[in-house]
Amino acid sequence: MMAKGLPQKKPIAGVKDVILVASGKGGVGKSTVSANLATALATLDPSFSVGLLDADVFGPSIPYMMNLSGEPLLTDDNKMIPLVNYNVKCMSMGFLIEEKSAVVWRGLMVMGALERLLRQVDWGTLDCLVVDSPPGTGDTLLSLIQNIPISGVVMVSTPERLALQVVRRGATMLQKLSVPIIGIVQNMSVVECPRCSHQISIFGDGTKKIADELGECPKQVQVLR
Repeated sequence: MMAKGLPQKKPIAGVKDVILVASGKGGVGKSTVSANLATALATLDPSFSVGLLDADVFGPSIPYMMNLSGEPLLTDDNKMIPLVNYNVKCMSMGFLIEEKSAVVWRGLMVMGALERLLRQVDWGTLDCLVVDSPPGTGDTLLSLIQNIPISGVVMVSTPERLALQVVRRGATMLQKLSVPIIGIVQNMSVVECPRCSHQISIFGDGTKKIADELGECPKQVQVLR
C-alpha cells in the first residue's frame, strides 16, 4: 500500500524497465557509467531496445558522452523524438538549451522540465531506459523514485573514503524507499601505466567493503583526453 501523501507511480509509456544510475556526490563518473551501460546493453543484443535519459537538468553531459547535438524533432502530438547514436535513443536538457547557456531555475521549474523529459518524449517501445540521475539525494532524485517505477539502481562511487561515505548514505536512502540496488560500480579504480601496464590503486580499494557485487572501471588516459 502506498504511504499517505506519496504520488502514485506512473510507468513511462512503452518502457519495460527503468534502471537508475545514481551517486551521492558529483565527479565520480556517473554519466560515463550511464552512457557505457546503455551502449553496452544495446551492443550485446541488437534486438534489445535501449534508451538513455539525462535527468541532470543543471549539468547535462549525455549529449557530449553520446556524441549528439541538435534540437529534437516533434511528433504530431507534440512529443519530442529522441536523438539516436550507438543504437541508443537519447534525451537530455542539453538538446533544448544552447551549449554555453546556464540553467538558473528554481525547484518548480526543474520539476516541470523533468516531467517533460519523462512524459513528453516518444520513446517508442523500450526494453530498458537507463536514467542518468543528478548527483546527490535532492528533489530531482526523489521525484524520479516517487513518480516512476524503478526496476533497480546502479550506484557509482570512487574508492576514496569521502565518496564512500556519501554513497553509503545514498544507498541507505534507497533502501528506506524500497528501491532495489543492483550493485555498486567502483569508478576510477586504478591508473594503468602507459609504458608497462602496471596498475596503481591511487584511491585505495574501499568500495569492495560495502558492495556484494562490484564492477570496476579503470582510470584510462585515453578517456581523459
